[in-house]
Amino acid sequence: MKIPDSAALKASSAPRKKKPLYRSLFFQILIAVVAGVLIGHFWPNIGSALRPLGDGFIQLIKMIIAPLIFLVIVTGISAVGDVKAVGRVGVKALLYFTGATLFALVFGLIVGNLVQPGAGLHIDPSTLSQDALNAKTGTAPPKDAASFLLEIIPTSVIGAFASNSLLQVLFFSVFFGAAIVVIGRERCLPVISLMETVLELIFKIMSWIMKVAPIGAFGAMAFIIGQYGLDTLGTYALLIASCYGAAIVFIGLLFLVAWSFARVPLWHFLKYTREEFLLALGTASTEAVMPRIMTKLTNAGCSRATTGLVVPTGYSFNLDGAAIYLSISLLFLAQAFGHHLDLGQQLAALGVLLLTSKGMAGVPGSSFLALSATAAALGIFPVAGVALLLGADRLMDSMRVVVNLLGNCVATFVVAKWEGQFDRSVMVRAFNGEITNEDSAIMLGAEDVFEEQEIERISEGREPSPKFRRGGPNPDAPQFEMIKPGQHRGPSVSPD
Repeated sequence: MKIPDSAALKASSAPRKKKPLYRSLFFQILIAVVAGVLIGHFWPNIGSALRPLGDGFIQLIKMIIAPLIFLVIVTGISAVGDVKAVGRVGVKALLYFTGATLFALVFGLIVGNLVQPGAGLHIDPSTLSQDALNAKTGTAPPKDAASFLLEIIPTSVIGAFASNSLLQVLFFSVFFGAAIVVIGRERCLPVISLMETVLELIFKIMSWIMKVAPIGAFGAMAFIIGQYGLDTLGTYALLIASCYGAAIVFIGLLFLVAWSFARVPLWHFLKYTREEFLLALGTASTEAVMPRIMTKLTNAGCSRATTGLVVPTGYSFNLDGAAIYLSISLLFLAQAFGHHLDLGQQLAALGVLLLTSKGMAGVPGSSFLALSATAAALGIFPVAGVALLLGADRLMDSMRVVVNLLGNCVATFVVAKWEGQFDRSVMVRAFNGEITNEDSAIMLGAEDVFEEQEIERISEGREPSPKFRRGGPNPDAPQFEMIKPGQHRGPSVSPD
């Protein structure tokens, strides 16, 4: 993308045209979600048959997630130029994740004790079958902490990319980026330049994929409603109300955390990321929006390195919505079988859930595995009783998706601010509709808008926006730019 010349500056006096409503991604996804609900409700057979549309879109996203994370983390660490800073980001992220998950589990237990969602059901254990639960979880046994940690280390780097194992990709990316820093930026400049070029290609591919996002949201929502129907709401009304009510209160607490620690007005952030949250709701998947949400966070002033480390790690370690659901569901099952858990039993359950909720991230039927492991450890109700949640689990996806995604966004702001890699003035620009770096413009498919914005910035005597966002307000931090073969140019200085 070229910096505008003087002729372009003169042409910038023309008023910018407002994009029609029908071209808004948010509007398109909203219409698609509503249409999917109607199709699934009135024509459930057709709705169930539309599942490949949603699955196909999510697979398109997964196709680029591994290379995207690798390139974002490596180039981000290269820009930071400090291996110790990367280590601090990782430690601070894990500390935040542990505290947030623990609080979410405790909060869920408090709600479950107050609301008593399973009281009065009087389920007979002899009527239960293990078959339905086995079909949902397969034969995968719960992992212990040691097995989970060992699986983060890839036995093959190529295998990690091929299997889309995000934690393994992240693990290798940190080592690769740290090696670049240790060897030296100047010697590795050709590698960095190549990665920047490939990353720009990935961003462009992502912008193309997002054009079919409404189709994916339509198919996924039609399948969910067609397969499970709206009648299930009545059967599990109190459990669903407890989980969604707890989620709303927890989101309110996230508002306070975001404002207290990083001075981020979360309401404006939700408005800024409305397309991503609506798409996550429509597809019932946070993975579907991972590349876009990472772009929005870097565009809003968080450094590329912090965003690249915190968001993918949070997808496995910071599942606040799932934690709330697990603790409430555990009490729901205990109450449904007529058991009253005392404080000691609930604390024991809290410890088991804290471990199992981490160790089974990304495993199919992970919530059922976590609850099954907890039930087996406590011995209060039969493991087969977890199958009672099969009817309501899918209806909890919206709650889990929103809280998980928002929790990871808040974690990114908090850790970036904590590490000094967050620029609030850039966040204000982003929330006002500006695109603050060139890479974000490519990813969001808004190169024309970015070029118009840069014309306006230069005409007002301001510095042009950087290639990508380092995040911190330190003016001495280097910003790498792509260079052409045979061209020798040192790193430019970010104006932010």
